[in-house]
Amino acid sequence: MSEQDIKVPDLGGADEVEVIEVLVSKGDTVEEEDPILTVESDKASVELPAPFAGKITKLSVKVGDKLSEGDVVGTIDTDSAGGGDDEDSGEDKTGEDTDKSKDEAAKKELEEKDQDAEEKKSAGKDDSGKAKKGGGSRKETVKVPALDGFENVPVIEINVSEGDFVGEDDPLVTVESDKATMEIPSPYAGKVDKILVKEGDKLSEGDDLLEMTVEEGADSGDEEEADTGGAEEETSDKDEKSDKADKDGKGGKDKDRADTSEDTQGDSTYQPPTPGAKVHAGPAVRKLARELGADLTKVKPSGPKDRILKDDVEAYIRQNLKKAQEGGSVEGAGIPGIKLPDFSQFGEVERESMSRMMIATATNMQKSWLNVPHVTQFDEADITEMEAFRKGQKQAGEKKGVKLTPLPFILKACAAALEELPQFNVSLDMERKEVVRKKYVHIGIAVDTPHGLMVPVIRDVDQKGLWQLAAEAQELADKARDKKLKPAEMQGACFSITSLGGIGGTAFTPIVNTPEVAILGVSKAAMKPVWDGEAFQPRLMLPLSLSYDHRAVNGADAARFTNLLGQLLGDIRHLLL
Repeated sequence: MSEQDIKVPDLGGADEVEVIEVLVSKGDTVEEEDPILTVESDKASVELPAPFAGKITKLSVKVGDKLSEGDVVGTIDTDSAGGGDDEDSGEDKTGEDTDKSKDEAAKKELEEKDQDAEEKKSAGKDDSGKAKKGGGSRKETVKVPALDGFENVPVIEINVSEGDFVGEDDPLVTVESDKATMEIPSPYAGKVDKILVKEGDKLSEGDDLLEMTVEEGADSGDEEEADTGGAEEETSDKDEKSDKADKDGKGGKDKDRADTSEDTQGDSTYQPPTPGAKVHAGPAVRKLARELGADLTKVKPSGPKDRILKDDVEAYIRQNLKKAQEGGSVEGAGIPGIKLPDFSQFGEVERESMSRMMIATATNMQKSWLNVPHVTQFDEADITEMEAFRKGQKQAGEKKGVKLTPLPFILKACAAALEELPQFNVSLDMERKEVVRKKYVHIGIAVDTPHGLMVPVIRDVDQKGLWQLAAEAQELADKARDKKLKPAEMQGACFSITSLGGIGGTAFTPIVNTPEVAILGVSKAAMKPVWDGEAFQPRLMLPLSLSYDHRAVNGADAARFTNLLGQLLGDIRHLLL
């Protein structure tokens, strides 16, 4: 026996991802690259593949465990790879792959019955020695069909993996034009040998999509009807079996879909998961739910192992729309969308696809604005002395190769305020009705880039000096503009700062970046006459706009926060206390 450890591969910078589904069991035989676990970060769900082919001898993880790169999740006996005869291994492979698909039971039963029929057909040759057609296989290159006139449409999702068994009309890849998202179906039933495209590729009609092995027995019955003698009886027997399998498979699939119709989605017998429990859904389904504004915890699943399918999400949305049209209450308080007019009737127009970053920003901003009761506290800080000190450090900054901007001072002041008023350094878990209090001070800084707004995070701000904060802020801003930020560098913030001081304006209302409960907006500083008790003095005043989640923070605390910022920025010696 040759056992190998199964380790977590590189997670693209993500750390402490949670296991949401275990796809294999001890004793299962897997092929290399077969998915064994599904993990989820705050950005996406990812399936972790088997590094070797063989038999799973140990699994040391369970749903809910947190994993990082290099963690051992089990062991695999590589000597078991390829063990047994071809027929057995084919059945095992089919069983594993179909265990991942949404119609696993129907496909497996259909393939087994087709195989039985093929064996009977081989034994049922007539006296002349003429064998029935079928029973073999052929190689096919699947090409992109007509795309309703669209060309160069990007691939946004690969729905199969090499080695998967697919049925006719099963979705292979998902493409997205500027008007719709489409799934390209398989024209054959068979095994996927090689995928010739990847996410982001542009496809047009006739392009090569993938290579697959097609079972001859999956052909239509026209050729079978040409056979004579006892073969006709076997054909009839196969047809009967296939009809039954179709009823059990396709019909069962249709029944599952019917179960997720508008009526069953709202069925009072369905019990949603307990607060905080994870729902099982793939990245494509979660993306669809985000786009449609569906709460996956309220969607009734119909897939294997209670996995939520696209059909379930669509049925849930239809059911809620129907309720809204009938004047009933709608789960999630869905707000009707705005139907756009035909702008071309007013003049020439041009359409272009939204970038992924723009879509993500728009979705997150809308979600936050709709779910968080925003209030904004406006104030001003006298930064006359701070600016004089900052400008006096110009030569020191040149020697260090670091530009000392007002941002490091604001970061230090915010860190001190978060420690003084810890109710700003929390997140609300409304499902569990709990307040999550954080013992660390990580602050996000909004960076305006040509690609959109990005918010890298500076960690442990309370433990760093001004020069270190200046260097780190400069480095992260440069990486954001060059699109080199890692996912981990944009996660974990307790509080955010967004500045328009370099552009202008006197005040604005920034949107809270949930699950944070507050964000500070900084506008352009201006000289103003300020009364000192005897006369008006020219002072450099910095406008502050503090938006906060009124569920976590009350107005009095917001005023205390901006007052404290004013004191700290007005006399930076307070930062040393």
